[in-house]
Amino acid sequence: MSKTVIAVRGLGKRYRLGVIDRHTLQDELVYQWRRLRGKDQPLNVDNSGRATPRVGDFWALRDVSFDVRRGEVVGVIGANGAGKSTLLKILSRITNPTAGEAVLQGRLRALLEVGTGFHPDLTGRENIYLNGTIMGMTTAEIDRRFKSILEFADIGPFMDTPVKRYSSGMHVRLAFAVAAHLEPEIFIIDEVLAVGDVSFQEKCLGKIGEIVHENRTVLFVSHNMGAIRKLCSRVMWLHAGRVVQFGETSEVVSAYLTGQASREGEFRPAKDSDSWRMDYLILKRVSLLNDQGELVASFASDSQGFLEIEYEVVQSTARTRVGWRLIAQDSTVVFTSVDTDPDGRGTSREPGRYVSRCQLPLHLLNSGRYQVAVFADRRLGREPLFDFMNTLSFTLHLVSGVGSMGGENRQGIIRADCRWEIRGTS
Repeated sequence: MSKTVIAVRGLGKRYRLGVIDRHTLQDELVYQWRRLRGKDQPLNVDNSGRATPRVGDFWALRDVSFDVRRGEVVGVIGANGAGKSTLLKILSRITNPTAGEAVLQGRLRALLEVGTGFHPDLTGRENIYLNGTIMGMTTAEIDRRFKSILEFADIGPFMDTPVKRYSSGMHVRLAFAVAAHLEPEIFIIDEVLAVGDVSFQEKCLGKIGEIVHENRTVLFVSHNMGAIRKLCSRVMWLHAGRVVQFGETSEVVSAYLTGQASREGEFRPAKDSDSWRMDYLILKRVSLLNDQGELVASFASDSQGFLEIEYEVVQSTARTRVGWRLIAQDSTVVFTSVDTDPDGRGTSREPGRYVSRCQLPLHLLNSGRYQVAVFADRRLGREPLFDFMNTLSFTLHLVSGVGSMGGENRQGIIRADCRWEIRGTS
């Protein structure tokens, strides 16, 4: 059996809600005295400036325990706010846990946020040597790997430019190249790869595959279930700071996709969630409707169904599109559609509220469960505005058409109504 390189036991992380009102020395002394007596009760300040008792504590993680063996790729999945990034920051020693412990065996490299570990005033070249030195490598070792790092990052002309002038994509290219080529025993990756373009994401996923064959360990956080299924041998599902399920990849991912998607036919972002707010567009609502305008989560193959995406345009934006992707249970993207089809070039949108409505092609789909991902972008996808996975799910039941006779279960996602001709040859 492979050696355990990450052992987590009873891990918890607590944050205090509200602002602590300690403006004077007396306030500080009272606060510290109460804390020592186990009666820590920091105060919030209301709109009038008066101090009020805080609401409570927020546990980003609570009682998390798991083991990761050498050479494993373990995926970490969950909705925004589930505690994924907090877990990785504790494992990376960026923050300390409130409870429990995490023991790691081996040299670790973490890629958590764009530009993490880089000094903004140093050039790309200088940051490569700085990162390598921090990891305990000699100059000669870094020299041997420098060419391959440079080729992988593909930012050669800007290698001697301070990284504070890099775009977010260039940051990720260099950060991933450095992290992957300095050969840590444990490699931790947060969702930063989503910043890069599609070709670079594929390049990174291929590199992760190579790392696995070198018997190194990877902890991989992603909302891309296709990448999770492809790379990970096991997956941990976090929700509200706790482990919901930890086991074989296909089993956990299937449970997550079913559990995360709304069963009521409508998704509304939390009003106080900054993660849904964008510079140009704010997502307000995603709804699945039948031909009577009712919210539904299942359709018959001979019925009509509609998807509505309600959003607010904050400031005027040109060449903008709002669209959606239909995703099968195995994470295969069935198709993508935008509200400016057939040309898809985008239109100018002035500030205000909008609803983009699309009829679902139910007559083409096979029976099964599907997920809906919604997005908005500009300039033919080169400038993403938002992109949210698993906002809704629905089930399709066959009642008529191809494959509906006798309870037949045809393979495939699409029920192609092909035209056939039968004729004798004699």
